[in-house]
Amino acid sequence: MITILGPTASGKTPLAAALAARIGGEIISADSRQVYRRMDIGTGKDLGDYTLNMKHETLKIPYHLIDICEPGTKYNLFQYQQDFYDAYQDIRGRGVTPILCGGTGLYIEAVLKGYHLSPVPQNPALRQQLEGKSLDELTQMLVALKAKSGSTMHNKTDVDSCQRAIRAIEIETYNLENPVPLRELPPVPSLIIGVNIDRDLRREKITRRLKARLDEGMVDEVRGLLNEGIPAEDLIYYGLEYKYVTEYITGVTTYDEMFRRLEIAIHQFAKRQMTWFRGMERRGFTIHWIDATLPMEEKVAQILSLLTSSNLCT
Repeated sequence: MITILGPTASGKTPLAAALAARIGGEIISADSRQVYRRMDIGTGKDLGDYTLNMKHETLKIPYHLIDICEPGTKYNLFQYQQDFYDAYQDIRGRGVTPILCGGTGLYIEAVLKGYHLSPVPQNPALRQQLEGKSLDELTQMLVALKAKSGSTMHNKTDVDSCQRAIRAIEIETYNLENPVPLRELPPVPSLIIGVNIDRDLRREKITRRLKARLDEGMVDEVRGLLNEGIPAEDLIYYGLEYKYVTEYITGVTTYDEMFRRLEIAIHQFAKRQMTWFRGMERRGFTIHWIDATLPMEEKVAQILSLLTSSNLCT
């Protein structure tokens, strides 16, 4: 397998699609929010990136684990691990190379390392105990739990609301009390490519992309989800765009305040993504970093060269 990771706005998906076109591969998404249907603009699915106009044909790159569940549900790491492995086995079974692509570091690391996870039921008593606590208080509790278990799950990358923090505490508490896994999945050998983008360029692209997505109708997308009857707190749970746009629509903030806070939050999110990826390197993963500003053909050529020299069976 080939893995392409990087922070938001680094150009991962176009690179994965170009590589897939070159080698006849299929893409498995590693994004914790792109699993939800009708959450397109805010999650940055950019599905047009999977359609390439070649010299003599239009090529559609197959992708997996996008649009697989309904908004309002709580998709989790355990489910992702199962769904990834099913897609991986299917693709490999057809003699095709899987390309794992995304920016959710926890999901990527879980499938590459083969985390031993079990489905975690809700704990009503614990939830009642945690109700009313601030995000800072919940974060401190989570840090203490992780220190007890030695867990590398639930870094600040994804725990950016009280609801998500409570769920993370619920999971960490369950795993501490129930250490025996229900189902074990093997680690997956992979050539790992990181898309390295200069911080200033990344910030510029994030701001430009945020403006473009708002122009494309991101507010209307979130309003439509609310009109479907999806509770505001469920959309806020998904964080970033859905959190701040929902707060704007429900009158908590003004448009300008929403834009300013969301822009800052996305910049912080990208920084945390890079912190996670650097942490993966410290935990023993080899990531081959490629300059995001290189021409696409050159980036693909570098990956193919690394693939050849890695002796990795894809």
